[in-house]
Amino acid sequence: MATKLPQPPTPPGVPDLRPGSPAGHDSVVLERRPEKVKPPQMYQVVLLNDDYTPMEFVVVIIQEFFNKDRETATQIMLKIHLDGKGVCGVFSKDVAATKVDQVTEAARKHGHPLQCISEPLEL
Repeated sequence: MATKLPQPPTPPGVPDLRPGSPAGHDSVVLERRPEKVKPPQMYQVVLLNDDYTPMEFVVVIIQEFFNKDRETATQIMLKIHLDGKGVCGVFSKDVAATKVDQVTEAARKHGHPLQCISEPLEL
């Protein structure tokens, strides 16, 4: 024969939610609502035209840091040359800042004044 162990009394004002208790069936269940998270702000990395950086160097930079094939890199370089600036890629804020730093460092290392900036993408 199994004997039941006595249960400690429930403090006053707190419903007894143990199975078999009268209040156990009147409990409230809360629903979990999914949070709506906005996607992060995206930034475009832009190369600016100057009169000193060789076009071939710009093509190499675009290929190396933005993973573009030679034809696409050449098209972006021509856009930079003709329009004064060209978008090389769209990234999250941290990645865009890293790309700007990498391009600027590589340009300075090779003695070129190539400028690279990131700007928020307008949707």
